[in-house]
Amino acid sequence: MNRQSAILETAQSRGRVMVDELAEALHVSAHTVRRDINALCAQGKLRRLHGGAEFIEGSSNLPYSARTSLNVAAKQRIAAQVAGLIPDGATLFFSIGTTPAVVAAALAEREGLTVITNNLNAAMALSEAPGARIVIPGGELRLPDRDVLGPLAQELFGAYRADFAIYGAAGIDTDGSLLDFHAPEVRIRRQAQENARQSIFVADSSKFGRRAPAVGGHLDEAGHVVTEAKPGAPFATLLESLGDRLIIAGEDT
Repeated sequence: MNRQSAILETAQSRGRVMVDELAEALHVSAHTVRRDINALCAQGKLRRLHGGAEFIEGSSNLPYSARTSLNVAAKQRIAAQVAGLIPDGATLFFSIGTTPAVVAAALAEREGLTVITNNLNAAMALSEAPGARIVIPGGELRLPDRDVLGPLAQELFGAYRADFAIYGAAGIDTDGSLLDFHAPEVRIRRQAQENARQSIFVADSSKFGRRAPAVGGHLDEAGHVVTEAKPGAPFATLLESLGDRLIIAGEDT
C-alpha cells in the first residue's frame, strides 16, 4: 500500500493525524512523514496542524486504486465468511465498492448464480462462474471505480427481487447511520436493500467512524453485518444491539 494513501485513509477515518503516531505506525522517520504530509497538503487533501494535519472534508473518496490495496486481508476474511452464507442458484444484488467486489470473487465457484449489479468489478469477478447470469445497467461507466450510477442503475435494482443484497458503505457514523460520498450511491443502495429478501452489510472495521457527506440507511436494517474485528468503544452499544446478526469473520460461533 502506498504510504501517502495510508496516511490519507487514516486522516479521513479519524479526522486528523499526528506525525509521531504515524511515524511509529508506518515504521518510518518523522521527517519522512512530514514530507508525505506536506505533499498531501500541496494537493489540497490535508491541512497542516501543529504536530500533524487534518483531513479536508469533501465529496471525493480515495482513488479506487488506493482503496483496493487497503485492508486486503480483512476484506478477504469478510468475503470468505459471506461466501458461506450463499447457496448455489441464488439471486444476488451487489452494490458498488471494493468489499462487495471481493465478496463476488469469493463466490466464483458457486453454480447457477443470477447477479444484478452496477459494480463492474463484481460482474467481472463472477463472469466465469459456472452457469452464472449477470445483469448490469446501461449508462455511463464511472472511472476509475468501474461502476454505474444514475436512474438506470436504480431502475435495474427495482426490477428484480434478489435472495441476498450484498452491500457496503463509505463509512458508518457513531449512531449507526450509513454514509456515502454521493446521494445517487445512497439511493441505489437503498433500492437494492428494499428489493432483497435478505441483506448482508459488509465493511472492514476501518469503516466505523469514517466520514462521508451523504447519509441514508442504518446499520440496524441489515440482516447480517459482517466485519473482521469489532471497532472501538463508541460503537459498543450499537454492535451489542445487533445480537447474532453481527458476524466477526474468522471468530468461532
